[in-house]
Amino acid sequence: MERRLNWYQAVAHCEDRGEPYVLVTVLGVTGSVPREPASKMVVTGEHSYDTIGGGHLEYRICQQARQRLAKQDYTSELAHFPLGASLGQCCGGSVSVLIEAHPGCEQELVIFGAGHVARALVTILGELPWRVTWVDERADQFPAEVPANVRIHHTGDPVGDAPALCTGKQVLILTHNHQLDFDLCRTLLTAGDCAGIGLIGSDTKAERFRQRLEHRGFNAEQIGFIRCPVGRSDVPGKRPMEVAVSITAELLSLTASADQTVTRRGLPWKELKGLIQNPETGDMQE
Repeated sequence: MERRLNWYQAVAHCEDRGEPYVLVTVLGVTGSVPREPASKMVVTGEHSYDTIGGGHLEYRICQQARQRLAKQDYTSELAHFPLGASLGQCCGGSVSVLIEAHPGCEQELVIFGAGHVARALVTILGELPWRVTWVDERADQFPAEVPANVRIHHTGDPVGDAPALCTGKQVLILTHNHQLDFDLCRTLLTAGDCAGIGLIGSDTKAERFRQRLEHRGFNAEQIGFIRCPVGRSDVPGKRPMEVAVSITAELLSLTASADQTVTRRGLPWKELKGLIQNPETGDMQE
């Protein structure tokens, strides 16, 4: 567990970070049970917060919750658990719980470089539903505080770390070093599995990089995967915040066309009412 949070602090923590999570609520109980109705806990891919009673019951529910997250199954379920020998608990009662999975944010971005433009960009992205990894070799370039949805990755080898960091994600290359920019472009094109590459620079820089990449054996389609100059041409200005606004506008337009928003499906009222009234006919998890 990262730090001790109760369930509602954990919900706020996950929402701020854009992290998927499952909220588990005890809806009803019969007989002797470890926790009372309305007890709640939060389960993420790696951590759990608060408790609905511990023991094998909680272990099994955490397993089911993480299976849902792994399958990106963001639906709701009412489950009924008799607290008998099959759960290794001898309370003799039973518990009905509501399991609600929440998707968090689906868009992920990796930013290389912590200069003026990157710092302005992170200020904007802190207000948007993105999960951001911010990479630089220079620890002193990162601000003392960053938005909750931004994770700092300080490394001595950004090029070596790039393939693992960037798989399936949008990438922005905003570093202070042209050779580092080129090495990142070459490495990411070789890996070939990020969602897109934006490179800061002029038309002249774009042409030079195109020639160098051609010389390294990359074809026109591969090179065309790099957007340089990055940002929307119809958003003018060269100040860091103006460039950051331009880049953000481009990112939003790119991701809007491939929207990955997940529809949350709750339980139909008739099904929920029937399960509450007749818990023994519900989904028996033994």
